Amino acid sequence: MDHWSTSLGVDDEFEKLVRRVNPPRVTVDNDSDNKATLIKVDSANKRGSLLEVVQVLTDLNLIIRRAYISSDGGWFMDVFHVTDKYGNKVHEGNISESIQQSLGQRGRSCRSLARSVGVESAAEHTTIELSGRDRPGLLSEVFAVLTDLKCNVVAAEVWTHNSRMASVVYITDQTNSSPIDDPDRLSNIKQLLLYVLKGDRDKRSANTAVSVGSTHTERRLHQMMYADRDYDHLNTLVHSATTADQLRTKPLVTVENCVEKGYTVVNLSCADRPKLLFDTVCTLTDMQYVVFHATIITEGPQAQQEYFIRHMDGCPISSEAERQRVIHCLEAAIKRRTSEGIRLELCSEDRVGLLTDVTRIFRENGLSVSRAEVTTRGTQAVNVFYVTDASSSNPVQSQTVEAVRKEIGLTILRVKDDTYSTSPPDQQTARFSLGTLFRSRSEKFLYNLGLIKSCS
Repeated sequence: MDHWSTSLGVDDEFEKLVRRVNPPRVTVDNDSDNKATLIKVDSANKRGSLLEVVQVLTDLNLIIRRAYISSDGGWFMDVFHVTDKYGNKVHEGNISESIQQSLGQRGRSCRSLARSVGVESAAEHTTIELSGRDRPGLLSEVFAVLTDLKCNVVAAEVWTHNSRMASVVYITDQTNSSPIDDPDRLSNIKQLLLYVLKGDRDKRSANTAVSVGSTHTERRLHQMMYADRDYDHLNTLVHSATTADQLRTKPLVTVENCVEKGYTVVNLSCADRPKLLFDTVCTLTDMQYVVFHATIITEGPQAQQEYFIRHMDGCPISSEAERQRVIHCLEAAIKRRTSEGIRLELCSEDRVGLLTDVTRIFRENGLSVSRAEVTTRGTQAVNVFYVTDASSSNPVQSQTVEAVRKEIGLTILRVKDDTYSTSPPDQQTARFSLGTLFRSRSEKFLYNLGLIKSCS
């Protein structure tokens, strides 16, 4: 056993001892604040503790209105002001137990933390992780390959940002609904999907991983996007110029050193939304920073976050390049979950090939999927897609959406977007079939894979 392994084992045993002597204390207070429930957490401090607590609150679908965080030394004390999604106080009795289990039951090492924070079981599925360059029709090609390989998609989440795509897909065997664990079959699935991801342009950065086990979907998506450098502004060169609306909604992030205290102070201001705190804490954790103090305040539609951080080695940020990197990474973390396009909700009896058919129809009508959430509830498929115009930055035409709905089913696919109107435009635009162009390219690609018989 090497020195690192010996030291790691001693640290783990010491952590377990500290938790036994000082177990986490969680109190839920509905009396001190008129508008929110106060959740107070006191616990021995270890790396990732803040993320674990925020993850639990996020998974319980609680909205964090305010938070005050202090974790100097060997102890941390956090206070969260939370409501449900309707703005009401929370009276469920499992909050305290969930947080205590998150903080107290595990003794994992720092090396396993990156893949294990906020784990939810997926043992009944096989997990596929995909990342690479985004392009119109990519999701359609991925689902077509999985259908051809006799894989049933029971759940999936897809994010796109800055020309990159990351997705976590849960599959089972089409014949018996069990996890796929045959090594040869998994290797074939992985190689074919990698070929799809690479396409003609992404020869080096595309990546696939297949496992039978557990993961936390949104945690992994953040890690995959970060590893794929979606924060790199060089990726924006393939996009058109930034619009005035995008500039107005751009997050404001500042990073400065507090010399007298030895901290780096990160201030963030942006439009508030659910899971914002989880997204920013995830990113700081992935970047190997420790949050010692923080104040989170939501005033109306705006959110203000202030963090006092140091690197894991105890040092504040020491270079302009590192400062810029933190700014870009936090901006990316906020934008990844900001959905572009029209929200389409699909509810239908689940069947083999449903996702393949739906995404093919999107592709054939010139629509690109910017984000997707796929779930199966019993025999029902409940899916959400955000779609954009694949040919330009213009809004999706209402006649295009209605054509897609008619083909899929008006009662099956519904539009959930406040800005959407079914009124026809003043001038009927000529429907140059860029959708047909994407269709022919994708069909040629699938033909080369041997998944369709003709691309004519």
